Amino acid sequence: MDKLLSARLHAVQVRPYLAAALFALHIVEDRSVPTMAVDAYWRCYVSPGFVARTPVEELAGVWVHEVSHLLRDHHERGLRYARENEEYGPGERLRRNIAADFEINDDIYGEGLPMPKGAVLPSLLRLPDGLLMEEYLRTSSMSGLTSDLAWLDCGGGADGEGRPWELGPEGANGLSRQQRDAVRFRVAEGIKGRPGDAPEGWKRWAEEAFHPPQPWRQLLGAAVRSAAGAPGAGENHSYRRPSRRSSAVPGVVLPSLRRNPPRVCVVIDTSGSVSDAELGSALLEVAAIARAVGGRRDLVSVISCDAAAGVAVPICRAENIELIGGGGTDLRSGFARALRSTPRPDVIVALTDGQTPWPSEQPSCRTVVGLFPRPARRVNENDPDYEPDGPPSWARVVTIG
Repeated sequence: MDKLLSARLHAVQVRPYLAAALFALHIVEDRSVPTMAVDAYWRCYVSPGFVARTPVEELAGVWVHEVSHLLRDHHERGLRYARENEEYGPGERLRRNIAADFEINDDIYGEGLPMPKGAVLPSLLRLPDGLLMEEYLRTSSMSGLTSDLAWLDCGGGADGEGRPWELGPEGANGLSRQQRDAVRFRVAEGIKGRPGDAPEGWKRWAEEAFHPPQPWRQLLGAAVRSAAGAPGAGENHSYRRPSRRSSAVPGVVLPSLRRNPPRVCVVIDTSGSVSDAELGSALLEVAAIARAVGGRRDLVSVISCDAAAGVAVPICRAENIELIGGGGTDLRSGFARALRSTPRPDVIVALTDGQTPWPSEQPSCRTVVGLFPRPARRVNENDPDYEPDGPPSWARVVTIG
């Protein structure tokens, strides 16, 4: 274990932008694992014999290799490719594992990380570097490699199929989808914050790690800009730049109007009808909202709300926000709590599945409602005239995703 942890520390030193992901992995010793492998829940299964015979620097490279599978979401992508192409079985699993290795091995080694023995590269099949796993799978059958690489097994985190040694979703020390997305988010933000430290492949990944800008984000940006431009909203007097009218009053310095970014309060529906994946998506939207107000996290607060509203919490890091709830839904308490906040928000953003009562009166600030998609809801069997309430007309409404 000491040798393994030393190797991880070396990996963090030479690839600091991956530190959050490397430390998020939970180590599981298992002698049935060929080398090192990961599952979809961020557990890293390690063979003691492999650690004993591998130098520390090469072990560091294996650490980076395995965590790259998880960051690149090869688990979900592998499952999706198998379903779309109806390619199942041990041979197809190995093909996906090789293609996933091709995607990450072409730019993670060097500069302090020697390539481990047996690492596979696209050049083995005279394929170009820089392609995605799916592109390698469509380009080549890899029949010339599968017999020689039958030993290769990076776990279900690399191709989407479980292994006998994996603990599964109910096992100990696994990360939830929300936690996994939070780790990816922190790594992506770290790479974008210091882009000179990462290879081009990682920079592209950081830009595309999460879903591209959605129409609702454009709508939110318009609402924020509208709030900032409204008369009296975000206005303050400042002597940093004297007013142009000062010239009309010799000897007197008049302050000018200064417009500040608007304050945004995000009310997140944490009722039992909202899934963990949707809550994870909501945290990503909170980070996007913070960027929409110029990166001023102090201007964005978050309220968890099911049947009752929690306290408005200012964000430091979106992934560190604790979302509390799980009961029924009544966003009216969330809106009321937001309007009681000091200072009052200029924009309220409600992220919900829509299955909630709504305030009877329009709030005194602009409102955006992001709806998680739901199938058409059934009417109440005991009341044929019942129709569920939709979002109010005074809110700008758009579906998320």
